[in-house]
Amino acid sequence: MATEGFAPAKINLTLHVTGQRPDGYHLLDSLVVFAEVGDSVAAAPAEELSLALDGPEAGGLAAEGDNLVLRAARLLDPQGTAALTLTKRLPVASGIGGGSADAAAALRVLAALWDRPLPSPEAVLSLGADVPVCLAVRPCRMSGVGETLAALPPLPPLDILLVNPRLAVSTPEVFARLARKDNPPMPARLPDWPDAASFAAWLQTQRNDLAAPARALCPEIGAVLAALEALAPLHAGMSGSGATCYALFPPGAAAPAAVRLRGAHPAWWVAHGPVL
Repeated sequence: MATEGFAPAKINLTLHVTGQRPDGYHLLDSLVVFAEVGDSVAAAPAEELSLALDGPEAGGLAAEGDNLVLRAARLLDPQGTAALTLTKRLPVASGIGGGSADAAAALRVLAALWDRPLPSPEAVLSLGADVPVCLAVRPCRMSGVGETLAALPPLPPLDILLVNPRLAVSTPEVFARLARKDNPPMPARLPDWPDAASFAAWLQTQRNDLAAPARALCPEIGAVLAALEALAPLHAGMSGSGATCYALFPPGAAAPAAVRLRGAHPAWWVAHGPVL
């Protein structure tokens, strides 16, 4: 019997780069949430391991051995077989964890199909620094190189608007342009946020340390952020290493904002939904 899993977009509402290990991995301190916008992965019994691609953003991928979905399958069971289908709705290389979310969804559906336990956060780090948090798929504070996850105080209900200018940004190039890699982390204890306004006000005091180098590589990010700010959101910023930017709104307010943005910038990728 086939199983299917959702691979929601991962958004870094903050991203503080706090150091770099001798092996090259960067140390991060990030507040991560997920959106009701994403890809999906289905798995069905089969005599061999295979991957098919569909969906509006599938053209940017290849169903080859280095695809993260297939790598995740082999990590869970090198001998396992299944017919996998990845329905791609998130842009490729866009800073919202699409590949990592796909890998995590593949692990969940294959663990169910093969009756295996999910691997630990440390075990999936080889697939990418974002895979542990995408496997957890809940709002959390992510630190270390991505393997240390801590629960957050309850978040107020929010909608999120995601916008990508249809430009890919290389994560290694962004990190290479980072002026400092020993920046301060978030406060050791995060506050309680009684409402969306207080949460947004707190976010304004935090950072995405990759925003400046990403904008240097891709100036269109500045245009996206300006267009989002013009919609008067609670808060706007860039996710991950870009180029996708986000804006937070009260529940129900992101949909009309998305309509306005699509009308003004029809070439951009625009999506919206509740924060999960």
